[in-house]
Amino acid sequence: MGTVTLGVSIAVPEPHGSLLQERRAGFGDPAAHAIPTHVTLVPPTEVDQDRLPEIEAHLADVAADCLPFAIRLSGTGTFRPLSPVVFVTLAEGAAGCDRLQARLREEAGPLVRELQFPYHPHVTVAHGIAEEAMDRAYEELADYEAAWTCASFALYEQGADGVWRKLCDYEFGSGRPVSAVPSQGGAPVRTTS
Repeated sequence: MGTVTLGVSIAVPEPHGSLLQERRAGFGDPAAHAIPTHVTLVPPTEVDQDRLPEIEAHLADVAADCLPFAIRLSGTGTFRPLSPVVFVTLAEGAAGCDRLQARLREEAGPLVRELQFPYHPHVTVAHGIAEEAMDRAYEELADYEAAWTCASFALYEQGADGVWRKLCDYEFGSGRPVSAVPSQGGAPVRTTS
């Protein structure tokens, strides 16, 4: 068996997810349409493909122990000059995301890994593009606001084409996985497993 690159994140719901994805594309970020709008919980992690059932069981167990929590986005921030990223800030929900990512990456679990930088939940809107475009993203989204109740997280796999595709949602409280299965028309159809 080979390896796969996985990530775990909280999807930014519609209409906010599409709007921020289009804004990211408008700033000239070539990765905008390869990465669904999200708050990262476990960054890209390469794992042996045969560990996928163990990882899925771990995700279901973590989700079963979680309660929904509020997330509110408000304004922008940046990691520059350390990292070429502009993001929308979590004004509410950062503590919930932090607890969740710690559980997902716990030492005894299958997704244990060191982070390159300390965990800081955010929604990326520009990454690795020209400084002028980064400045524009920072300024144009400075008044951006969105809020929702987070009741699940999702497992994603990065394809050979660099596109991140959702494999499954994990609902809080039940841990019940909700798979994303492509329909004949190409749009995902949600089915429960």
